[in-house]
Amino acid sequence: MLPGTKVTEEIAHTRGIPVGQDSISPNGHTDIKSIDDLLNMVYRVRQVTSKPVGFKMVVGDLSFFETLCELIHKKGIDYCPDFITIDSSDGGTGAAPQPLMDYVGMHLRESLPTVVNIITSYGLRRYIKIIASGKLIVPGKAAWALSAGADFVVTARGFLFSLGCIQALQCNKNTCPTGITTHNPELQRGLVATEKSERVANYAAELLHGIGMIAHSCGVKEPRELTRSHVRIIENQSRSQLFSQANPIPNVRPEYIKMTGFQDKAITTEERLQ
Repeated sequence: MLPGTKVTEEIAHTRGIPVGQDSISPNGHTDIKSIDDLLNMVYRVRQVTSKPVGFKMVVGDLSFFETLCELIHKKGIDYCPDFITIDSSDGGTGAAPQPLMDYVGMHLRESLPTVVNIITSYGLRRYIKIIASGKLIVPGKAAWALSAGADFVVTARGFLFSLGCIQALQCNKNTCPTGITTHNPELQRGLVATEKSERVANYAAELLHGIGMIAHSCGVKEPRELTRSHVRIIENQSRSQLFSQANPIPNVRPEYIKMTGFQDKAITTEERLQ
């Protein structure tokens, strides 16, 4: 819920909602009631905008991706999302209900490699970029996500920390004590842009440096060359196992090796961006 105290004229105009009134988002899109609806919306948005189209989710039911991939093969590559962002069950804003953060959804450690495996097995990996999200605020976690199969990593929490966030869990109450998520002028005084901008820049630079250092230590030229063979899963104090052995990336299923019409109709994300 976006409280009415935060719905200024500018926000009201942008979102098409009344000024000063609480805005309660529905728990589902009114036009999307099924996976087929979702793919139809991907197709529609791409036709209207000519931009890459995808969606973000915390994984709960892995059969969702099995059905998604099967439908893409039936409907055609034009209905295939350009990207899927996988968030972790322990993510979310300070406004999220605590029971949902604690008990609902799969952790990124499990969901990310599994989703990569499913999409790969259906022969769709070359068409769908996988984005990893969910408390990837330090170089080691970001490097792990790239090793697990993510194309790139996004993070919000780390930048909030560099701004001065203390996790007061008041993001939706207009009372954020650090001035980050409030429209209260008195509280906003705590967010000094000239000072905090340097901290944000330093955080970004050190994050990139740390990820690069891990990649070079593993013997690759850049982080996207990291694979599951560069990671060991610690089972106990005296034993570990290669990630690539514990959870190998599968081959494409024989029935999906030849995708009728896909090769000729495929449009890369880079082409759509251009």
